[in-house]
Amino acid sequence: MLSVLALEAALEAFDGLTMRDVRAQSLSLTSTFLDALHALAVDLPVATPLAPERRGSQLSLRHPDAFAVVQALIARGVIGDYREPDIVRLGFAPLYVTHVDAVAAAAHLRAVLDGHEFERAEFARRGAVT
Repeated sequence: MLSVLALEAALEAFDGLTMRDVRAQSLSLTSTFLDALHALAVDLPVATPLAPERRGSQLSLRHPDAFAVVQALIARGVIGDYREPDIVRLGFAPLYVTHVDAVAAAAHLRAVLDGHEFERAEFARRGAVT
C-alpha cells in the first residue's frame, strides 16, 4: 500500500502536463545549461547533439579526467555520471530540475575546472564513496 501511495505522489508531478510540455521543458533546461556554459566560458567539447530535436534530457561533455570531474561535482551536490572513456553526463529531469539548477550546475562545473578540484586524490579513485 505504501508503494502505491509513493507512486501516486510521484506521478502528481505530471498532473496537467502533456508529453509535449515535458519535452519543451527538457529542451529549455538543456539549452539553458548550454547557454550558461558558453557565458561562463566552459570550453569542453559537447558530445551530445547540439540540435535540440536530436537530444534528450541529458548533456554529455568530454574531459580527459571525466571520472574525477563527476566525483568533484557530486561532492558539490551536482549529481551526474561518468561514461567511458571521457564523458561527464548530466541529466535534466524536466519535472524536478529548474533553470536555476541548470545554471548552478554550469557554475559548479566552472568552479571544479578552474579550481582543479578534479585533481584531488579522493576524486581520482575508482570505487570511492563520495
